[in-house]
Amino acid sequence: MYKGINKHYLLLHLIVFIWGFSPVLGRYITADTWQLVWFRILITVFAMFIYLKIAKQSLAVNKKDLLKLWGIGLIILVHWLGFYGAIKVSNISVTMVAFSTGTLFSSIIEPILYKRKIRMYEIVIGLIIIGAIGLIFSIETKFWLGIVLGIFAALTSSLFGVLNGLMVKRVSSGAISFYELSAALIGLTIFLAFNGSFQPAFFQLDQPSIIGLLLLSLVCTVFPFLAAVNLAKHISPYTIVLTVNLETVYGIIWAILFFKENKEVKPTFYLGVLIILLAVFLNSYLKNITEKNLLKANT
Repeated sequence: MYKGINKHYLLLHLIVFIWGFSPVLGRYITADTWQLVWFRILITVFAMFIYLKIAKQSLAVNKKDLLKLWGIGLIILVHWLGFYGAIKVSNISVTMVAFSTGTLFSSIIEPILYKRKIRMYEIVIGLIIIGAIGLIFSIETKFWLGIVLGIFAALTSSLFGVLNGLMVKRVSSGAISFYELSAALIGLTIFLAFNGSFQPAFFQLDQPSIIGLLLLSLVCTVFPFLAAVNLAKHISPYTIVLTVNLETVYGIIWAILFFKENKEVKPTFYLGVLIILLAVFLNSYLKNITEKNLLKANT
């Protein structure tokens, strides 16, 4: 059992490491947010369908669960629009720090939907993270829209993460991923068609956008998305969201290496980052103690 848990956590960290590169691709791709998200979902759904057919994974699902998956898919859609929109209007570092507020949202959403008691230390740590975001906001006011969109992306990420944790108990990870992303594609296609975005220029992509979208879709989405949904069977949504906070670290490191973003923000920006990281690791420590105490109480 212990080895199994280690395997699941190792896979989760690999997924987060891969996701840490996705914001770099988001900045590298010159297409706007709407193009980026639409092409990403289109390529991902097509590739995922081929994989599921080759792997002979069942896509069977009842009507009630299908409607729920479509709803979650629309949440994923607005999450990606918020996330990549934040990168486009600010930069990777600001977006990733704002995105780390997911810990607070998950600490509230998970207990409500899982019908367990809210742990006070989760709320306190979440508020510490919010305080750090406030510090960053006060010194990086020119990036206020990126911070708002990043926080919105964190909220929606926490919501669909917890909801997937409930759905994975009844539906296969392949079916969850395919139907959710298909709904996101259909929803965005309808929206773009009605607002007149599907002009010839929309489908004209330069080389960086084509290369970036292929990497973003095939490497950073198909495998991580399928694996992350399946991990919800073995790891709590809160722990998944907590670990995803490490994406902040990876994203900022990549941003400094590729785009020299350390020159775009004030040095005190990293004080806020340090506070957030300390809060994340403190939460991990307290959660470990809590789980050990619960295990002892039940034996």
